[in-house]
Amino acid sequence: MQGKIFAIAGSDPSGGAGVQADIKTISALGGYAMAAITALTVQDSNKVYDVHPVPVDIVDAQVRIILKDIMPDAIKIGMMASAETTQSLARIFSDFGDIPLIIDPVIQSSSGHQLLEKRAVEILISDLLPRLALLTPNLAEAEILTGMSHLATPADMRRAGEKILSMGAAAVLVKGGHLPGNIVTDILVTEQGVHEFSSPKIQTRATHGTGCTLASAIATGLAQGMPLKAAVGRAHKYVHEAIRQAPELGQSHRGGRGPLNHFVILD
Repeated sequence: MQGKIFAIAGSDPSGGAGVQADIKTISALGGYAMAAITALTVQDSNKVYDVHPVPVDIVDAQVRIILKDIMPDAIKIGMMASAETTQSLARIFSDFGDIPLIIDPVIQSSSGHQLLEKRAVEILISDLLPRLALLTPNLAEAEILTGMSHLATPADMRRAGEKILSMGAAAVLVKGGHLPGNIVTDILVTEQGVHEFSSPKIQTRATHGTGCTLASAIATGLAQGMPLKAAVGRAHKYVHEAIRQAPELGQSHRGGRGPLNHFVILD
């Protein structure tokens, strides 16, 4: 059940998010991880301090050389960092329509640092959305992509997912982790219907990298031949357990957000 997953994302030196989280997630779930770096970030468990995009020709070369050598069974894209890289990836993957492509649209960090410029968001919508097997926006990202405001209920999440679906994506998973309440609900919207994935909310600050982790876990499931609904269900459970068993690292006790435990074992 291995599966080959190609993660394309920024680097997080704290190891909680970005390509480091992708590699750990894929490995923990039995997949074979490959990775291309789109940006070097300066961040810790408190916030993102700076982002240094990798030159687009280097990103392009990393991606193309892997696609010529070890063809992935699924591709997960996280931080793209610049409009040039977003356009380059859209151009590359227009020729690989048979490989599931999952994008976690890293537009803004939880600490408020802008991670994807407006022009890149426009390219994502126009050139990448129609190619996607799945988009996994959180509430803030869904608002930016749809132009909707104040997504505050599961019904709002469903409407946002349906709007993104109408924009070209094959499926959308709107993540509800930032909603208040005791239950976390993610809503999957596809042409076949709507499915909800819920779990008790864990009162913790160990949530650094949850979006990266969830998207990579889903990509791993698809690469291993799981149907989308099953891959999302396993990924949701995996993230819940990774948060529940998270180590106490970093500055989470001072207001930061610590990393997950990526090497939890699911029943």
